[in-house]
Amino acid sequence: MHRKTMMLILSLLLLLAACSSKQKDESMSESGDEKASSKMDASFSDTKAPVENNAGKEEIVDERKVIHQAQLELKVKNLEKTQLRIEGKAEEYGGYVIESTVHRENEERLEGTITVRVPEDRFQDFLAFGEGEASKVVGRNVTGQDVTEQYVDLKARLKSKKTVEERLLAFMQEAKKTEDLLKISSDLAAVQEEIEQLTGQMKYIENQASYSTITITLSQDRIVVPGIDNEELNTWERTKKQLATSANLLLKAGSGIIVFIIGNLPILVIVGGVGVLIHWYMRRKGEK
Repeated sequence: MHRKTMMLILSLLLLLAACSSKQKDESMSESGDEKASSKMDASFSDTKAPVENNAGKEEIVDERKVIHQAQLELKVKNLEKTQLRIEGKAEEYGGYVIESTVHRENEERLEGTITVRVPEDRFQDFLAFGEGEASKVVGRNVTGQDVTEQYVDLKARLKSKKTVEERLLAFMQEAKKTEDLLKISSDLAAVQEEIEQLTGQMKYIENQASYSTITITLSQDRIVVPGIDNEELNTWERTKKQLATSANLLLKAGSGIIVFIIGNLPILVIVGGVGVLIHWYMRRKGEK
């Protein structure tokens, strides 16, 4: 009897030990599974984050917006022909002329200014063409303004405002009270106005970035050759002119003499009479 009791107790102890070992194995297995799962999640998270960052970077690169401007100062041999060729090249590249002026400072210098806008992908080609038309490149200034961050920010704000607009439109359909409708309508009008402003700003940036502005100052130095003065070489005309001048001098002299004699006739008569008497007296005295 005692032996049977001992066997029974030993069997129970072995059974309890087996159960405990099994539970421990299961616990260790579950712990290992949790760790593995946690490790996989962490690994997945680590691989996912860079992908999202790269996607964001690719989006920014794809939407890169740079506004290019350039100023060229050129000396040319023929300003008018060069100006026409530059305007024609701008139209050929799909651009257009904003302003074109020509003014003459003096007989020796002619200047002109052309402002054109050409597609961004033809910007460098047009600069090379313009410089090729010059006899001398006096100055060159190229600038680029990166507005990508501003553009992306406007795009995000526009997306947010459109989401608000959709919600307000849904609320308007569900609203039953007049007060609610008026309030929602007011909010909706404000949001739509902001959407229009954001859209306009984005379109302006897109236009400025898709077309580059180039201002070209042209100058032409002319060599003035003195012409032959026909008036200096016209001998017959000069002879007639000198003859008329001499005749006028003679007429003036004769006129002066006549005026002098007639104007001073009384004095001349008296002086002449006195002279005659003196001459008669001296002659008579000589005869004696």
